[in-house]
Amino acid sequence: MSGSLLGFIGFGAALGLIALGFPVAVAMAVVGVAGFWWLNGWTGAAFILGSSPFEAIFPYSLSVVPLFVMMGVFAARAGLSRSLFEMVNSFLGHIRGGLAVTAVGACAIFGAICGSSLATVATMGRVAIPEMNRHGYDGSLSSASIAAGGTLGVLIPPSILLVIYGILTQTSIGQLFIGAIIPGVIGAVLYGLAIIFRVKFAPELAPPTPRATWRQRIASVRRIWGVALLFALVIGGIYVGWFSPTEAAAVGAVGAFVLAVISRELTRKSLWDAVRETAALTGMIFFILIGASLFNYFLETTGLPAALISGIEASGLSPTAVLILIMLFYVILGCFMDAMSMILLTVPFLAPVALSLGFDMVWFGILVVTVAEIGLITPPIGMNLFVVQATQPGLTQRMVVRGILPFILADVVRLVILASIPALALWLPSQMF
Repeated sequence: MSGSLLGFIGFGAALGLIALGFPVAVAMAVVGVAGFWWLNGWTGAAFILGSSPFEAIFPYSLSVVPLFVMMGVFAARAGLSRSLFEMVNSFLGHIRGGLAVTAVGACAIFGAICGSSLATVATMGRVAIPEMNRHGYDGSLSSASIAAGGTLGVLIPPSILLVIYGILTQTSIGQLFIGAIIPGVIGAVLYGLAIIFRVKFAPELAPPTPRATWRQRIASVRRIWGVALLFALVIGGIYVGWFSPTEAAAVGAVGAFVLAVISRELTRKSLWDAVRETAALTGMIFFILIGASLFNYFLETTGLPAALISGIEASGLSPTAVLILIMLFYVILGCFMDAMSMILLTVPFLAPVALSLGFDMVWFGILVVTVAEIGLITPPIGMNLFVVQATQPGLTQRMVVRGILPFILADVVRLVILASIPALALWLPSQMF
């Protein structure tokens, strides 16, 4: 059996174990160790078991992960989500469908300080959906707008997925963060347009709400000073060269902690809960990284990445055609896997293909994370669909899925725009100090 064929079999076996309900980290680790044993015997398997877990989580660059996780946890506990929703609502709530557009905008801003899609959906769902229900919004529109808006949390920096991608491909995390800003804004705008167009043809989904006064708008803006300052300090500090990503993460974690203290939402119990949540999320991410490292050792030994590059060169396909195939592959895979698992499983052998075709790795990474966003809201396994359902009693999965199609179409439009105009992701990084 050729090495590349064994690599394909191993990839299929990992997908099969995940489909059977095995944890992603366990599935990748088992297949990686078993495949390496098949190729190199027990001595080789014992070697990677002894060295790979340490090498997977040892790099200094990974210290950014627990710090950004902590920043998101403290931000969620500081009560910032309601202030953000009220601020955006004061400007947009009066238009038809405005509360749903407000939810998307608040998710985008909260995602910028949280970095987690699931946390954004869980937090904003508890704040925004009851408000939309109170104004007579259809459940499919309110729940789908939160599920879709939450996906912006994995793209708008700081993003854990971009950190993982940067580590896997040795791409600058700072450039990935800055490059994701414009695509993230485009995503939020397209989601807002999707809501407006849907409500235009079905106005009964979203009754109009009263217009806020300018005094109310100014007061709401004042209440989010902490969010604006935190985002400017973290992302602006990276852009102008004040901080490395790791230093910015530390500043962000401390800043979010200070905001939580100022808001008086942080008690001794909630502080302990926040620390435990940070440790649990970080441990989960590192465990998946260890499994991915063992699996990557196996893939590299099989020569699968080199075989893919050779096959693509021999096929005569243009780089554009290959990119389209890669994006379709991610969309299909996203129907069955969560975003982080998908990136850890596929980037190690698709990144060399992208490099061989001359793709910019910052641009390619933002495309990959954008497709991962589509997976978060794609039935049947879209994680955001389940999280938003869990935030409110009475919501059914059918109701959530019924409203998600316009947002998936908006994501496809965004993907086409970003693939056609790479400068949207590359201009800001090129201006960094």
